[in-house]
Amino acid sequence: MFLGGIGQGFTSSSRFLRGLLEDLELERPLSGCWGGCAEVDSLTEAVDGEGFLLGCISCKKREEVNAMAVVDWFFRPQGHDNYSHIFQYDHPTALSPHPGFAGRVSWRGTLDQDVQIGAIFISNLTANDSGTYRCRFHRTLFFSLYNQESTVEKVVELQVVAEAQREVTAVVAEIMMYVLIVVLQLWLILVLVYCYKKISAEQEAREARNALKTQIKYALAYSL
Repeated sequence: MFLGGIGQGFTSSSRFLRGLLEDLELERPLSGCWGGCAEVDSLTEAVDGEGFLLGCISCKKREEVNAMAVVDWFFRPQGHDNYSHIFQYDHPTALSPHPGFAGRVSWRGTLDQDVQIGAIFISNLTANDSGTYRCRFHRTLFFSLYNQESTVEKVVELQVVAEAQREVTAVVAEIMMYVLIVVLQLWLILVLVYCYKKISAEQEAREARNALKTQIKYALAYSL
């Protein structure tokens, strides 16, 4: 029995070490890449009276690890110091506890408990909605021997304007397009003028040769 107890203890220890190594291997990132997920910053300018999608993405380091995440959104108006809790998504429940955002905020993120996209859509924006929005992911990773919790926060500075302002890149692209059109038209005109002059010169040379041939024929006829 003593030997049997030692064998059982050794087997349990081996299983524990093997499981620990598997968990450590799962936690190791693959060359810093997060497969299937890319963290893109949210847009920051909205138009008064319209809706706006606030983006917030937090990628897992390893896709094969089961996880769950609760997403909370907070808002701090311009000129204020304190944040207000305006939205929470804890799958499958979505809550909007702030009276100023009740009925205006809808979930546009991941539709299961393993949330990586925490976007929300706010409708009927006004100038009072300008300010700082903070998105917080509280994620739990489920490993075979333990659970690992982490918190990630993203900040979006939103500005609500009366009219949509065109981006500088769009304006520059439009200007370049018109410049290119003008250059191409000038080039086409030059090509047409060149071709016209070349055809006219060939036509004049042909007529001169024909006239010379006619004169030679008449001269030969008179000489005979």
